[in-house]
Amino acid sequence: MTGPNFLKGSKNISVQATKTTAARSNNAERNPPSPVTDGFALSGSSNLPDPATNAYRKDLADAGLAGRVIASHYAEPLVRHLIAAARLVVGPSDEAEQVTALNAGDELRVLDISRGWAWGYGPDGRVGYVLAEAVGV
Repeated sequence: MTGPNFLKGSKNISVQATKTTAARSNNAERNPPSPVTDGFALSGSSNLPDPATNAYRKDLADAGLAGRVIASHYAEPLVRHLIAAARLVVGPSDEAEQVTALNAGDELRVLDISRGWAWGYGPDGRVGYVLAEAVGV
C-alpha cells in the first residue's frame, strides 16, 4: 500500500465515522433509549453498602453484592480456617490499621488470595486482609 492511498482510505474512514457518530447523536435526541427490561439499569445516585461489612473493590466483589455494586469480577467466598493467629487489617500492608485480631481456627470467608494477602470476611463479618500464610485450606 502506498502512502497517498493509505491516507486517502484513512480519511474516508474518519469521515464515515464522524457521520455515523453525528447520526447516532441526532437519533438519540429524537429517540431516547428505552428503559432496561433485563439486567440492571444504572440510574440515580449510588447508595453503596458499608465497605467495612460488605466486600467490594473495583476489581472484585462478593457475588452477593451483584446489582448493588459495580466490579470487574464477582466471586463466592470460600470458607477457610486460620492455621495461625493473625491480624485482620484494612489494607494489604503490615502497616495497615488493624480491624481485629483473629485466632488460629477462626473462620475466614476468602474472596481473593494474592501477593501474600487473603482478602475476605472475618468471623464477625468485618472485611479485611490477613497474611496468606495464616490461611489454611
